[in-house]
Amino acid sequence: MENTEAPPGVREAEGPGTGSGGSPDERRLLVVVHAAFLLLLGSSFARFLTRDQGGPRTAWVAGLFAVFALLYGLGHLLAPPPRAGTPPDARHLVWLASVSAVWAALLALAPSATWCAMPLLFAGLYALPPRIAVPLAAVLTALVVVSEVRAAEGPLNPNMVVAPIAVAAVATAVFVHLQRQGARQRALIDDLVRTRRDLAATERRAGVLAERQRLSAEIHDTLAQGLSSQRMLLQAAQRVWPTDPETARAHVREAADVTARSLAEARRFVHDLAPADLAGQSLPAALAALAERESGPGLTVGFHLVGDLHVPLPERTEAALLRIAQGALANVREHAAATRAALTLTCLDEQISLDVADNGRGFDPAPTRPATLASPTARPTAAPGRTRGHGLPAMRIRARQSGGTLTVESAPGEGTVVTAAIPLAPAEAARTGTSYGPTPEPAA
Repeated sequence: MENTEAPPGVREAEGPGTGSGGSPDERRLLVVVHAAFLLLLGSSFARFLTRDQGGPRTAWVAGLFAVFALLYGLGHLLAPPPRAGTPPDARHLVWLASVSAVWAALLALAPSATWCAMPLLFAGLYALPPRIAVPLAAVLTALVVVSEVRAAEGPLNPNMVVAPIAVAAVATAVFVHLQRQGARQRALIDDLVRTRRDLAATERRAGVLAERQRLSAEIHDTLAQGLSSQRMLLQAAQRVWPTDPETARAHVREAADVTARSLAEARRFVHDLAPADLAGQSLPAALAALAERESGPGLTVGFHLVGDLHVPLPERTEAALLRIAQGALANVREHAAATRAALTLTCLDEQISLDVADNGRGFDPAPTRPATLASPTARPTAAPGRTRGHGLPAMRIRARQSGGTLTVESAPGEGTVVTAAIPLAPAEAARTGTSYGPTPEPAA
Protein backbone atom coordinates (compact mmCIF):
# COMPACT_ATOMS: atom_id res chain seq x y z
CA MET A 1 0.00 0.00 0.00
CA GLU A 2 1.25 3.46 -0.88
CA ASN A 3 2.20 5.76 1.94
CA THR A 4 -0.12 8.71 1.54
CA GLU A 5 0.70 10.41 4.82
CA ALA A 6 0.84 14.14 4.40
CA PRO A 7 4.26 15.77 4.46
CA PRO A 8 5.50 17.65 7.52
CA GLY A 9 3.59 20.87 8.02
CA VAL A 10 0.31 19.53 6.68
CA ARG A 11 -1.32 19.20 10.05
CA GLU A 12 -0.23 22.66 11.03
CA ALA A 13 -1.91 24.00 7.90
CA GLU A 14 -5.24 22.54 8.99
CA GLY A 15 -7.57 24.13 11.45
CA PRO A 16 -7.62 23.34 15.16
CA GLY A 17 -8.31 19.73 15.92
CA THR A 18 -8.77 17.59 18.96
CA GLY A 19 -7.19 14.73 20.70
CA SER A 20 -3.64 13.78 21.19
CA GLY A 21 -3.22 13.21 17.46
CA GLY A 22 -3.22 16.95 16.71
CA SER A 23 -0.14 19.03 16.18
CA PRO A 24 1.51 20.84 19.12
CA ASP A 25 0.03 24.14 17.88
CA GLU A 26 -3.46 22.60 17.91
CA ARG A 27 -3.04 21.29 21.42
CA ARG A 28 -1.79 24.66 22.67
CA LEU A 29 -4.76 26.39 21.03
CA LEU A 30 -7.19 23.99 22.70
CA VAL A 31 -5.55 24.61 26.07
CA VAL A 32 -6.00 28.37 25.58
CA VAL A 33 -9.68 27.95 24.51
CA HIS A 34 -10.51 25.67 27.44
CA ALA A 35 -8.72 27.96 29.89
CA ALA A 36 -10.62 30.97 28.51
CA PHE A 37 -13.93 29.10 28.90
CA LEU A 38 -13.19 28.16 32.51
CA LEU A 39 -12.08 31.72 33.26
CA LEU A 40 -15.21 33.21 31.69
CA LEU A 41 -17.44 30.65 33.39
CA GLY A 42 -15.86 31.31 36.78
CA SER A 43 -16.07 35.09 36.43
CA SER A 44 -19.70 34.85 35.26
CA PHE A 45 -20.64 32.69 38.23
CA ALA A 46 -18.78 35.03 40.61
CA ARG A 47 -20.61 38.03 39.15
CA PHE A 48 -23.93 36.21 39.57
CA LEU A 49 -23.17 35.46 43.20
CA THR A 50 -22.25 39.06 43.94
CA ARG A 51 -24.89 40.95 41.90
CA ASP A 52 -27.64 38.80 40.45
CA GLN A 53 -28.42 36.24 43.11
CA GLY A 54 -31.62 36.38 45.09
CA GLY A 55 -34.74 34.35 45.56
CA PRO A 56 -35.39 30.76 44.67
CA ARG A 57 -33.72 31.00 41.24
CA THR A 58 -30.24 31.00 42.77
CA ALA A 59 -30.20 27.21 43.12
CA TRP A 60 -31.49 26.77 39.55
CA VAL A 61 -28.87 29.10 38.14
CA ALA A 62 -26.06 27.42 40.09
CA GLY A 63 -27.29 24.06 38.78
CA LEU A 64 -27.38 25.36 35.22
CA PHE A 65 -23.84 26.68 35.61
CA ALA A 66 -22.76 23.21 36.75
CA VAL A 67 -24.64 21.47 33.91
CA PHE A 68 -23.16 23.94 31.39
CA ALA A 69 -19.61 23.25 32.62
CA LEU A 70 -20.21 19.48 32.65
CA LEU A 71 -21.66 19.46 29.13
CA TYR A 72 -18.78 21.52 27.81
CA GLY A 73 -16.18 19.18 29.34
CA LEU A 74 -17.89 15.93 28.34
CA GLY A 75 -18.53 17.19 24.81
CA HIS A 76 -14.84 17.61 24.06
CA LEU A 77 -14.17 14.12 25.39
CA LEU A 78 -17.12 12.17 23.94
CA ALA A 79 -18.01 14.24 20.85
CA PRO A 80 -14.83 15.98 19.69
CA PRO A 81 -15.00 18.36 16.73
CA PRO A 82 -14.01 16.97 13.33
CA ARG A 83 -10.71 17.44 11.59
CA ALA A 84 -10.54 20.50 9.39
CA GLY A 85 -12.18 19.99 6.03
CA THR A 86 -14.43 17.13 7.19
CA PRO A 87 -18.11 17.47 8.12
CA PRO A 88 -19.09 17.13 11.80
CA ASP A 89 -20.69 13.89 12.95
CA ALA A 90 -24.08 13.58 14.59
CA ARG A 91 -22.67 13.36 18.14
CA HIS A 92 -20.86 16.67 17.82
CA LEU A 93 -23.93 18.40 16.38
CA VAL A 94 -26.09 17.07 19.25
CA TRP A 95 -23.53 18.28 21.76
CA LEU A 96 -23.34 21.73 20.16
CA ALA A 97 -27.14 22.06 20.16
CA SER A 98 -27.39 20.88 23.77
CA VAL A 99 -24.72 23.16 25.17
CA SER A 100 -26.15 26.14 23.22
CA ALA A 101 -29.63 25.45 24.62
CA VAL A 102 -28.31 25.26 28.18
CA TRP A 103 -26.38 28.49 27.68
CA ALA A 104 -29.50 30.24 26.31
CA ALA A 105 -31.54 29.10 29.34
CA LEU A 106 -28.73 30.20 31.66
CA LEU A 107 -28.57 33.57 29.91
CA ALA A 108 -32.30 34.08 30.45
CA LEU A 109 -31.88 33.55 34.18
CA ALA A 110 -28.44 35.10 34.69
CA PRO A 111 -27.21 37.76 32.25
CA SER A 112 -23.80 37.30 33.87
CA ALA A 113 -23.25 34.28 31.57
CA THR A 114 -23.16 36.54 28.49
CA TRP A 115 -19.48 36.20 27.64
CA CYS A 116 -19.53 32.42 27.88
CA ALA A 117 -20.82 32.71 24.32
CA MET A 118 -17.25 33.08 23.04
CA PRO A 119 -16.28 29.38 23.41
CA LEU A 120 -19.61 28.43 21.80
CA LEU A 121 -18.94 30.83 18.96
CA PHE A 122 -15.50 29.24 18.48
CA ALA A 123 -16.92 25.69 18.48
CA GLY A 124 -19.71 26.57 16.02
CA LEU A 125 -17.47 28.44 13.61
CA TYR A 126 -14.91 25.66 13.58
CA ALA A 127 -17.21 22.65 13.28
CA LEU A 128 -19.95 23.95 10.98
CA PRO A 129 -19.79 25.04 7.35
CA PRO A 130 -19.97 28.83 6.83
CA ARG A 131 -23.57 28.75 5.57
CA ILE A 132 -24.63 27.41 9.01
CA ALA A 133 -21.92 28.84 11.24
CA VAL A 134 -22.55 32.48 10.21
CA PRO A 135 -26.31 32.42 11.08
CA LEU A 136 -25.45 30.67 14.38
CA ALA A 137 -22.93 33.39 15.17
CA ALA A 138 -25.58 36.01 14.39
CA VAL A 139 -28.07 34.35 16.77
CA LEU A 140 -25.50 34.09 19.57
CA THR A 141 -24.53 37.73 19.06
CA ALA A 142 -28.17 38.83 19.16
CA LEU A 143 -28.72 36.96 22.44
CA VAL A 144 -25.62 38.60 23.89
CA VAL A 145 -26.80 42.08 22.86
CA VAL A 146 -30.30 41.48 24.27
CA SER A 147 -28.83 40.19 27.53
CA GLU A 148 -26.49 43.19 27.81
CA VAL A 149 -29.29 45.65 27.18
CA ARG A 150 -31.59 43.89 29.63
CA ALA A 151 -28.98 43.95 32.36
CA ALA A 152 -27.95 47.57 31.74
CA GLU A 153 -28.56 50.11 34.48
CA GLY A 154 -29.15 53.72 33.71
CA PRO A 155 -28.82 55.20 30.20
CA LEU A 156 -28.06 52.73 27.39
CA ASN A 157 -24.36 52.48 26.62
CA PRO A 158 -23.89 52.17 22.82
CA ASN A 159 -20.90 49.92 23.39
CA MET A 160 -23.23 47.28 24.80
CA VAL A 161 -24.77 46.98 21.34
CA VAL A 162 -21.82 47.74 19.08
CA ALA A 163 -19.02 45.85 20.86
CA PRO A 164 -20.57 42.33 20.75
CA ILE A 165 -21.51 42.78 17.09
CA ALA A 166 -18.04 44.04 16.18
CA VAL A 167 -16.26 41.27 18.08
CA ALA A 168 -18.49 38.59 16.56
CA ALA A 169 -18.10 40.02 13.06
CA VAL A 170 -14.30 40.07 13.31
CA ALA A 171 -14.17 36.55 14.76
CA THR A 172 -16.55 35.22 12.08
CA ALA A 173 -14.62 36.86 9.25
CA VAL A 174 -11.29 35.53 10.53
CA PHE A 175 -12.66 32.00 10.93
CA VAL A 176 -14.27 31.94 7.48
CA HIS A 177 -11.04 33.24 5.94
CA LEU A 178 -8.98 30.61 7.77
CA GLN A 179 -11.36 27.86 6.70
CA ARG A 180 -11.12 28.85 3.05
CA GLN A 181 -7.36 29.24 3.25
CA GLY A 182 -7.11 25.84 4.94
CA ALA A 183 -9.22 24.28 2.18
CA ARG A 184 -6.87 25.71 -0.46
CA GLN A 185 -3.84 24.47 1.46
CA ARG A 186 -5.33 21.00 1.81
CA ALA A 187 -6.02 20.90 -1.94
CA LEU A 188 -2.41 21.90 -2.64
CA ILE A 189 -1.12 19.33 -0.17
CA ASP A 190 -3.28 16.61 -1.73
CA ASP A 191 -1.82 17.53 -5.13
CA LEU A 192 1.68 17.44 -3.65
CA VAL A 193 1.16 14.01 -2.08
CA ARG A 194 -0.40 12.66 -5.27
CA THR A 195 2.40 14.12 -7.39
CA ARG A 196 5.04 12.71 -5.09
CA ARG A 197 3.39 9.29 -5.24
CA ASP A 198 3.18 9.42 -9.05
CA LEU A 199 6.80 10.59 -9.24
CA ALA A 200 7.94 7.71 -7.05
CA ALA A 201 6.04 5.24 -9.24
CA THR A 202 7.52 6.80 -12.38
CA GLU A 203 11.03 6.62 -10.95
CA ARG A 204 10.52 2.98 -10.05
CA ARG A 205 9.31 2.20 -13.56
CA ALA A 206 12.23 4.13 -15.06
CA GLY A 207 14.65 2.24 -12.84
CA VAL A 208 13.18 -1.09 -13.88
CA LEU A 209 13.37 -0.16 -17.56
CA ALA A 210 16.94 1.11 -17.20
CA GLU A 211 18.02 -2.10 -15.49
CA ARG A 212 16.31 -4.23 -18.12
CA GLN A 213 18.00 -2.19 -20.82
CA ARG A 214 21.40 -2.58 -19.15
CA LEU A 215 21.01 -6.31 -18.74
CA SER A 216 19.77 -6.83 -22.28
CA ALA A 217 22.72 -4.89 -23.70
CA GLU A 218 25.22 -6.71 -21.50
CA ILE A 219 23.75 -10.11 -22.35
CA HIS A 220 23.85 -9.32 -26.06
CA ASP A 221 27.41 -8.00 -25.96
CA THR A 222 28.85 -10.75 -23.77
CA LEU A 223 26.87 -13.93 -23.24
CA ALA A 224 25.13 -14.04 -26.61
CA GLN A 225 28.34 -13.35 -28.51
CA GLY A 226 30.25 -15.85 -26.40
CA LEU A 227 27.63 -18.54 -26.99
CA SER A 228 27.70 -17.80 -30.71
CA SER A 229 31.49 -18.16 -30.79
CA GLN A 230 31.34 -21.37 -28.77
CA ARG A 231 28.77 -22.85 -31.14
CA MET A 232 30.89 -22.09 -34.22
CA LEU A 233 34.04 -23.45 -32.59
CA LEU A 234 32.33 -26.63 -31.44
CA GLN A 235 30.75 -27.13 -34.85
CA ALA A 236 34.16 -26.69 -36.46
CA ALA A 237 35.65 -29.18 -34.00
CA GLN A 238 32.92 -31.68 -34.82
CA ARG A 239 33.55 -31.36 -38.55
CA VAL A 240 37.32 -31.96 -38.38
CA TRP A 241 37.46 -34.41 -35.48
CA PRO A 242 37.55 -37.60 -37.63
CA THR A 243 40.31 -36.26 -39.90
CA ASP A 244 42.26 -33.82 -37.68
CA PRO A 245 41.78 -34.48 -33.95
CA GLU A 246 44.53 -32.04 -32.94
CA THR A 247 42.79 -29.11 -34.69
CA ALA A 248 39.47 -30.20 -33.18
CA ARG A 249 41.02 -30.18 -29.70
CA ALA A 250 42.35 -26.67 -30.36
CA HIS A 251 38.83 -25.55 -31.26
CA VAL A 252 37.50 -27.09 -28.05
CA ARG A 253 40.19 -25.37 -25.97
CA GLU A 254 39.36 -22.05 -27.62
CA ALA A 255 35.67 -22.63 -26.90
CA ALA A 256 36.58 -23.26 -23.24
CA ASP A 257 38.50 -19.97 -23.17
CA VAL A 258 35.46 -18.16 -24.61
CA THR A 259 33.32 -19.81 -21.92
CA ALA A 260 35.68 -18.58 -19.17
CA ARG A 261 35.64 -15.02 -20.54
CA SER A 262 31.85 -15.07 -20.84
CA LEU A 263 31.53 -16.30 -17.26
CA ALA A 264 33.82 -13.51 -16.01
CA GLU A 265 31.82 -10.92 -17.96
CA ALA A 266 28.54 -12.28 -16.58
CA ARG A 267 29.80 -11.98 -13.01
CA ARG A 268 30.97 -8.42 -13.59
CA PHE A 269 27.86 -7.06 -15.27
CA VAL A 270 25.65 -8.61 -12.58
CA HIS A 271 27.46 -6.22 -10.22
CA ASP A 272 27.46 -3.40 -12.81
CA LEU A 273 31.22 -3.41 -13.05
CA ALA A 274 33.43 -2.43 -15.97
CA PRO A 275 34.12 -5.06 -18.64
CA ALA A 276 36.70 -7.65 -17.65
CA ASP A 277 38.96 -6.57 -20.55
CA LEU A 278 39.31 -3.13 -18.91
CA ALA A 279 40.44 -4.53 -15.58
CA GLY A 280 44.03 -3.40 -15.16
CA GLN A 281 44.55 -2.01 -18.67
CA SER A 282 43.64 1.01 -20.78
CA LEU A 283 41.02 1.24 -23.48
CA PRO A 284 43.56 1.07 -26.37
CA ALA A 285 45.10 -2.06 -24.86
CA ALA A 286 41.65 -3.62 -24.40
CA LEU A 287 40.71 -2.84 -28.01
CA ALA A 288 43.99 -4.28 -29.26
CA ALA A 289 43.36 -7.46 -27.26
CA LEU A 290 39.82 -7.63 -28.65
CA ALA A 291 41.10 -7.30 -32.23
CA GLU A 292 43.64 -10.05 -31.67
CA ARG A 293 41.06 -12.31 -30.09
CA GLU A 294 38.51 -11.81 -32.88
CA SER A 295 41.06 -12.53 -35.59
CA GLY A 296 41.02 -16.06 -36.88
CA PRO A 297 40.54 -18.22 -39.95
CA GLY A 298 38.70 -16.18 -42.55
CA LEU A 299 38.73 -12.85 -40.65
CA THR A 300 41.63 -10.57 -39.79
CA VAL A 301 40.92 -7.71 -37.35
CA GLY A 302 43.42 -4.90 -36.89
CA PHE A 303 43.61 -2.09 -34.34
CA HIS A 304 44.92 1.45 -34.90
CA LEU A 305 45.31 4.28 -32.40
CA VAL A 306 45.28 7.83 -33.79
CA GLY A 307 46.45 10.46 -31.31
CA ASP A 308 47.16 10.02 -27.61
CA LEU A 309 44.97 9.87 -24.53
CA HIS A 310 46.34 12.74 -22.44
CA VAL A 311 43.89 12.18 -19.58
CA PRO A 312 42.10 9.08 -18.26
CA LEU A 313 38.65 8.50 -19.69
CA PRO A 314 35.65 7.99 -17.44
CA GLU A 315 34.90 4.31 -16.84
CA ARG A 316 31.50 4.77 -18.40
CA THR A 317 32.98 6.04 -21.68
CA GLU A 318 35.61 3.30 -21.84
CA ALA A 319 33.03 0.59 -21.18
CA ALA A 320 30.64 2.02 -23.79
CA LEU A 321 33.32 2.14 -26.51
CA LEU A 322 34.54 -1.37 -25.75
CA ARG A 323 31.00 -2.76 -25.78
CA ILE A 324 30.28 -0.97 -29.06
CA ALA A 325 33.40 -2.51 -30.57
CA GLN A 326 32.36 -5.96 -29.35
CA GLY A 327 28.85 -5.58 -30.76
CA ALA A 328 30.06 -4.29 -34.10
CA LEU A 329 32.60 -7.12 -34.50
CA ALA A 330 29.93 -9.65 -33.56
CA ASN A 331 27.79 -8.33 -36.42
CA VAL A 332 30.78 -8.47 -38.77
CA ARG A 333 31.53 -12.07 -37.86
CA GLU A 334 27.92 -13.23 -38.01
CA HIS A 335 26.44 -11.30 -40.94
CA ALA A 336 28.97 -9.38 -43.03
CA ALA A 337 30.92 -12.24 -44.64
CA ALA A 338 34.00 -10.01 -44.35
CA THR A 339 37.64 -11.06 -44.54
CA ARG A 340 39.11 -7.92 -42.94
CA ALA A 341 37.95 -5.54 -40.25
CA ALA A 342 39.65 -2.61 -38.53
CA LEU A 343 39.18 -0.92 -35.17
CA THR A 344 40.36 2.71 -35.18
CA LEU A 345 40.37 4.77 -31.97
CA THR A 346 40.84 8.48 -32.69
CA CYS A 347 41.69 10.82 -29.80
CA LEU A 348 41.06 14.52 -30.40
CA ASP A 349 41.09 17.45 -28.00
CA GLU A 350 37.31 17.55 -27.55
CA GLN A 351 36.17 14.15 -28.76
CA ILE A 352 37.06 10.50 -28.89
CA SER A 353 35.73 8.33 -31.67
CA LEU A 354 35.77 4.67 -32.55
CA ASP A 355 35.44 3.38 -36.11
CA VAL A 356 34.68 -0.26 -36.87
CA ALA A 357 35.08 -0.89 -40.62
CA ASP A 358 34.79 -4.11 -42.61
CA ASN A 359 35.00 -5.15 -46.27
CA GLY A 360 31.90 -7.31 -46.10
CA ARG A 361 28.73 -7.48 -48.16
CA GLY A 362 27.34 -4.17 -46.86
CA PHE A 363 23.67 -3.21 -46.86
CA ASP A 364 21.31 -0.33 -47.47
CA PRO A 365 21.09 1.65 -44.18
CA ALA A 366 18.09 3.71 -45.33
CA PRO A 367 15.10 3.15 -43.00
CA THR A 368 12.58 1.28 -45.12
CA ARG A 369 10.39 -0.05 -42.32
CA PRO A 370 9.29 1.02 -38.84
CA ALA A 371 12.20 -0.75 -37.18
CA THR A 372 14.74 1.98 -37.91
CA LEU A 373 16.91 0.79 -35.03
CA ALA A 374 17.34 -2.69 -36.50
CA SER A 375 20.79 -4.14 -36.88
CA PRO A 376 22.53 -2.69 -39.95
CA THR A 377 23.85 -6.10 -40.74
CA ALA A 378 20.48 -7.81 -40.94
CA ARG A 379 20.42 -10.46 -43.56
CA PRO A 380 19.27 -9.22 -46.97
CA THR A 381 16.98 -12.21 -47.17
CA ALA A 382 15.05 -11.27 -44.06
CA ALA A 383 11.30 -11.11 -44.48
CA PRO A 384 9.88 -7.65 -45.20
CA GLY A 385 8.89 -5.79 -42.06
CA ARG A 386 10.86 -8.12 -39.84
CA THR A 387 13.54 -6.77 -37.54
CA ARG A 388 16.61 -8.80 -36.76
CA GLY A 389 19.09 -8.45 -33.99
CA HIS A 390 19.67 -6.24 -31.01
CA GLY A 391 23.14 -5.02 -31.91
CA LEU A 392 22.63 -1.58 -33.37
CA PRO A 393 19.95 -0.46 -30.87
CA ALA A 394 22.27 -1.46 -28.01
CA MET A 395 25.20 0.40 -29.58
CA ARG A 396 23.12 3.54 -30.11
CA ILE A 397 21.85 3.44 -26.55
CA ARG A 398 25.38 3.10 -25.16
CA ALA A 399 26.64 6.01 -27.26
CA ARG A 400 23.69 8.20 -26.27
CA GLN A 401 24.06 7.40 -22.56
CA SER A 402 27.66 8.65 -22.74
CA GLY A 403 26.55 11.86 -24.46
CA GLY A 404 27.69 10.77 -27.92
CA THR A 405 26.27 9.61 -31.23
CA LEU A 406 26.48 6.52 -33.40
CA THR A 407 26.45 6.66 -37.21
CA VAL A 408 26.43 3.89 -39.80
CA GLU A 409 27.75 4.18 -43.35
CA SER A 410 27.25 1.29 -45.75
CA ALA A 411 26.18 0.28 -49.24
CA PRO A 412 25.53 -3.12 -50.80
CA GLY A 413 28.83 -4.71 -51.74
CA GLU A 414 30.97 -1.92 -50.25
CA GLY A 415 31.34 -2.87 -46.63
CA THR A 416 30.20 -1.05 -43.50
CA VAL A 417 31.64 1.57 -41.17
CA VAL A 418 30.15 2.05 -37.70
CA THR A 419 31.34 5.22 -35.93
CA ALA A 420 30.78 6.08 -32.27
CA ALA A 421 31.75 9.65 -31.31
CA ILE A 422 31.72 10.74 -27.66
CA PRO A 423 32.64 14.27 -26.52
CA LEU A 424 35.35 14.53 -23.90
CA ALA A 425 34.69 16.25 -20.60
CA PRO A 426 37.14 18.87 -19.27
CA ALA A 427 40.37 17.33 -18.04
CA GLU A 428 39.61 18.05 -14.41
CA ALA A 429 36.29 16.24 -14.58
CA ALA A 430 37.72 13.41 -16.64
CA ARG A 431 40.34 12.71 -13.98
CA THR A 432 37.61 12.21 -11.41
CA GLY A 433 35.55 10.03 -13.69
CA THR A 434 32.67 12.51 -13.90
CA SER A 435 30.27 11.72 -16.73
CA TYR A 436 29.10 14.58 -18.91
CA GLY A 437 26.18 14.07 -21.20
CA PRO A 438 22.42 13.89 -21.34
CA THR A 439 20.31 11.85 -18.96
CA PRO A 440 20.04 8.23 -20.12
CA GLU A 441 16.94 7.61 -22.17
CA PRO A 442 14.92 4.42 -22.20
CA ALA A 443 15.24 2.13 -25.17
CA ALA A 444 12.91 2.85 -28.08
